[in-house]
Amino acid sequence: MSQSSPLTKAYAQQLDAQDELASYREEFYLLPSLYLDGNSLGLMSKRAEKSVMDLMQSWKELGVEGWTTGNQPWFFFSEKLGEMSAALVGASPEEVIVTGSTTINLHQLAATFYHPVGKRTKVIATELDFPTDIYALQSQMKLHGLDPEEHLVRVASRDGRLIEEEDIIDAMTDEVALVVLPTVLYRSGQLLDIERLTAAAHERGILIGFDGCHSVGAIPHSFSKWGVDFAYWCNYKYVNAGPGSVGSLYVNRKHFGRAPGLAGWFSSKKDKQFDMEHTLDACESAGAYQIGTPHMLSLAPLLGSLEMFQEVSMEKLRTKSLALTRFMMDLIEVELADMGFTIANPQQDDRRGGHVSLEHDEAIRICKALKDAGIIPDFRAPNIIRLAPVAFYTTYTEVWESIQILKTIMQEKNYEKFENKREVVA
Repeated sequence: MSQSSPLTKAYAQQLDAQDELASYREEFYLLPSLYLDGNSLGLMSKRAEKSVMDLMQSWKELGVEGWTTGNQPWFFFSEKLGEMSAALVGASPEEVIVTGSTTINLHQLAATFYHPVGKRTKVIATELDFPTDIYALQSQMKLHGLDPEEHLVRVASRDGRLIEEEDIIDAMTDEVALVVLPTVLYRSGQLLDIERLTAAAHERGILIGFDGCHSVGAIPHSFSKWGVDFAYWCNYKYVNAGPGSVGSLYVNRKHFGRAPGLAGWFSSKKDKQFDMEHTLDACESAGAYQIGTPHMLSLAPLLGSLEMFQEVSMEKLRTKSLALTRFMMDLIEVELADMGFTIANPQQDDRRGGHVSLEHDEAIRICKALKDAGIIPDFRAPNIIRLAPVAFYTTYTEVWESIQILKTIMQEKNYEKFENKREVVA
């Protein structure tokens, strides 16, 4: 699809009629508004609702016996969900576990894989990373008695939007012990070349891990094939597992047997966990990096959501996602020309994540005007409007309609009636 394609509502409807994933839209509870914020929180599916109700029923009927009996024994639930998640990131079932949260899992993985020795004390991140990653890495350095100002290397952006892989690789000196990077930059939606960066790190004897929060569920990965050492992600964005849902982590099988930096009783081998010994016999899988008892009511929605991912390949989801964002960018370039917008995300398919990033000096007020007009976008400081059409439930017609509404807002200057101040939650 390109600007040579007709940018009409009729053409959007034609694309919808040809969409092989169209039936999945009926699986979700759609809002009255046009929902373009799936990169922050995915919509609720009917299957997720059912899996929560099934869990509640098992608690109601089985009580404590639910840990080991019933259709989905709770004691093994995180492992089951890890197996179901493995295809999303290109891993073997043993390499993925559903546990913790994004930040908790980064703390666990950094505590496990960051071992400053000799002159290898530094960690590479970027200046455009989501803040929680930086906070966690700074905390881990302080626990080692190191000054983050000296030992945390934040690769600079050349333009304030993107990070060049060459600049990251240039920073991989013999003083670096670990690299932790986003798969996709949360503001601009840039997809980093994970395979290239992993190879470069390993050539230099450096371990490397990735934050997959803004890619998992939207972009296929091959973590095992590429040799990625570890990764972690949330499941409430493109994976549609609900607000605050339990996160996931991946550890390459070559590291199985490495003691978890932060141990707990769920780090144990399953058949040893209730021996109640004071010497940990850790799982020889990603399960070793669990810490405490799984949050069952927050795990449950993921089961229903992952069933749909098992039916639809990541490749098909990615194909539609790219087509949706391409159609949106084409519309923006034509319909919103000379209105002060800049498309901040990469245009190339192999460098673009699942959302479109629009820059505008009036981004805060425009987002408020969009909500007032029945569209749910996302604002990110200082001047970014994120628009995420999601392959499972967004239509091409909705993309077309959203840009027409945005055009009207700009032409009529409807945004001017709103205060230029963001809400507490952007």
